[in-house]
Amino acid sequence: MSKTMNKATAGYHMLMILSAVDGKFNGQEDIIIKKFLEENFGDLSNLDNELAIISALKSEDYPVHFNNAMNQFYLDSNKGERNHFLDMATRLIAADKEISARENLFINELYKAWTEEIED
Repeated sequence: MSKTMNKATAGYHMLMILSAVDGKFNGQEDIIIKKFLEENFGDLSNLDNELAIISALKSEDYPVHFNNAMNQFYLDSNKGERNHFLDMATRLIAADKEISARENLFINELYKAWTEEIED
């Protein structure tokens, strides 16, 4: 995707991908995503467009799209926002009490990319 995403949109894309990579979606994941939306989206009018973009992705396209969203979020956020997002993302993948190998790969990408932020 060549279009630049803002922080809220990039975060939404990452959370939706994290919720999809294990092939299961549960109510607790939905609650975490809704909390993120409430905190970051004042106007939900473009959410349908974003969901259409995410839904059109093939599973094999998730890593590149996730990485693009991760980089966009980083550029448009501060350390506190990134740490808060990492907490939400970690809670999301653990919501079903089971972290799949693929979920672990994606969350590790976030932690690796933002390691300096965590260590400060």
